[in-house]
Amino acid sequence: MSSFRRVTDSFWVSPQISVDDVAEAKAQGFQVIINNRPDGEAPAQPAGEEIAAAARAAGLDYIAAPVTGRPSPQAVAAVVKATADPSRKVLAFCRSGTRSINTWAMGQAGEREKGELIRLGDAAGYDVRAVVG
Repeated sequence: MSSFRRVTDSFWVSPQISVDDVAEAKAQGFQVIINNRPDGEAPAQPAGEEIAAAARAAGLDYIAAPVTGRPSPQAVAAVVKATADPSRKVLAFCRSGTRSINTWAMGQAGEREKGELIRLGDAAGYDVRAVVG
């Protein structure tokens, strides 16, 4: 079972999730799952399509926005769009959760103060200083 970490009431991040974690996400009220991890990074990693199929079967929206290195403008835009409605609870994941929170923080840089983003990242166990600074 993955560790879902709260960033805001509507945005959470997690290390790699499994198909079984999708049911837990649904039970916790998530409506959207964002996959920031490219397929094939690790041999035992579940394929994105497996997670997508489980999400769709559970009635959740699924967005693939893979990140390799620094988040691309396309990945940031996908996360901004997915998190635009604060009434929708979103779970983003990658290998450790770092790329997910960094991608979100980059998209929030024009909306939130740098200090707030750093505090939110710290509270969730991630350092976003490199992408908001």
